[in-house]
Amino acid sequence: MSVSRPDARQRLRDAERFATEILPRVSRTFAISIRWLPGHLGRAVLGAYLLCRIADTVEDDASADVARKAELLDGLLLCFDDAAVADAYDARVTDIAGDPAHVELLRNTSRVFVLFRSLPLASQRHVRRWVGEMVRGMKKFVQLYPRGIRIETLAEYKEYCYYVAGTVGLLLTDLWHEHRPLTIGRARYEALRAKCREFGEALQTVNILKDIAWDAEHENAIYIPGQALRAQGSSHEQLLSASHQRANHVVIADFIALASRDLDEALEYTLTIPRRALAIRVFCILPLLFAHATLRDLMASRAMLRSGGQVKIARAEVKALLLVGPLLICSNAGLRWLVAKVQAKPFTLGAEVPAAQPA
Repeated sequence: MSVSRPDARQRLRDAERFATEILPRVSRTFAISIRWLPGHLGRAVLGAYLLCRIADTVEDDASADVARKAELLDGLLLCFDDAAVADAYDARVTDIAGDPAHVELLRNTSRVFVLFRSLPLASQRHVRRWVGEMVRGMKKFVQLYPRGIRIETLAEYKEYCYYVAGTVGLLLTDLWHEHRPLTIGRARYEALRAKCREFGEALQTVNILKDIAWDAEHENAIYIPGQALRAQGSSHEQLLSASHQRANHVVIADFIALASRDLDEALEYTLTIPRRALAIRVFCILPLLFAHATLRDLMASRAMLRSGGQVKIARAEVKALLLVGPLLICSNAGLRWLVAKVQAKPFTLGAEVPAAQPA
């Protein structure tokens, strides 16, 4: 007895359900933020994010060779043009390994493309443009380092961060303008465009720093430039060595400073978003607050330079920021105050919160 193909509406409902359920398993932080984005805008950001994670899962597989990764990244790009290719993609990736949730997402790529094709055409164009740019950049670095990514110079590091994170800032900004054209008009859009790369790249640098040991041990990837390590008498091979920890931390301090500067620009980006676009402001400020807290802890820690080590902010601080961040979202002065508090020490609900007056 044959089973009839689900109709388009059923496929879309299935795709939406899958996307909603898989999201918190591949990124708790993003799942928290995206709940603030309504309607088509939220669906566009959700679909785009999951496509980025799919590409990232292919790139991160330490067992697949460079030719296989390049083949699958090229195949992912073809899915944008041909629904039949997207439907067949799941069967092509059964050999890719990694985190179980990410692998499950990868093996349901067809569902994510069903969600993608349900978006407004303008949203599809934005997602295709910037996710495509990301995928092509990933392929470039996979081919450049066939034995595992080993970033060599600061310029190369910045190029990599542009591909995997700066593109996200550009994509989000294009979506803000598309879905909120009256609130984010042309002039405001251009102002946001000038800062949007730093928004994405700041978050990426913080993630790279907190996950140094994980990336090296589980994904065979080191993003701290070899040139900077050698200048301090260390190397990629000695990145997690106890005897080189002091030298390695000197290098890390420079990248903490880089992340701090980019986070300052990312805050200005967020404050440039009109207060009337409340949901977009909340979506942007929450990951920034978490990043500032993580960066503060990175300054005082060397755990990320030890095997198995990682830096994570306390759950209590996450809960406090989730409550107070949205409370102050309409006050630029209030948000600056909150960022300063987070930079200084772990934020708690016992802190005196200023009145949420616009400034």
